[in-house]
Amino acid sequence: MAKNMTYEELVKNHPGALVEKIVTEVLNKDIVEVHFEDQEDEPWSVIKIHIYEEDKEMGLRLLPESKWVLQFGYYDDDDEFIELIQPLTQTEIDMIPPGLQKVMLKVLASEEGMRLPGNFLSK
Repeated sequence: MAKNMTYEELVKNHPGALVEKIVTEVLNKDIVEVHFEDQEDEPWSVIKIHIYEEDKEMGLRLLPESKWVLQFGYYDDDDEFIELIQPLTQTEIDMIPPGLQKVMLKVLASEEGMRLPGNFLSK
C-alpha cells in the first residue's frame, strides 16, 4: 500500500489487489469458514480474513443476482468500526476460483454456513 493512501482510496482504486490477497490467504488456510449473513433483509455469503495486528478485516461477499462486493472494515481513531463496500468488476470476480464461487453460491442459496479445507476451494 502506498504511503498516505487512505483505506477508502485503497478499496476504490485497488480492489483487485485486495481480492487477490483475500483469495490467497483463504486458499492457504487449513479450514475455511463461509458464513451466511443478512442485514436489513439483504442476505449474502461471505469469506473474511482478519489482520489482527492492524485491527482490520477484509472479505468477499456474494449477494443475490450474482453481485460480488469487496468488504473492508477497520477501526478509526475514535474506535468506531468503519465498513467500506466496493462492487467488483467481472475481471475482479474472475480472480475468485470457481470452487470458491460455487461454495459461496451454495451458502447463499441454503442460508447455512460451511466449513471446508482451503485447498478444496481452489478447484
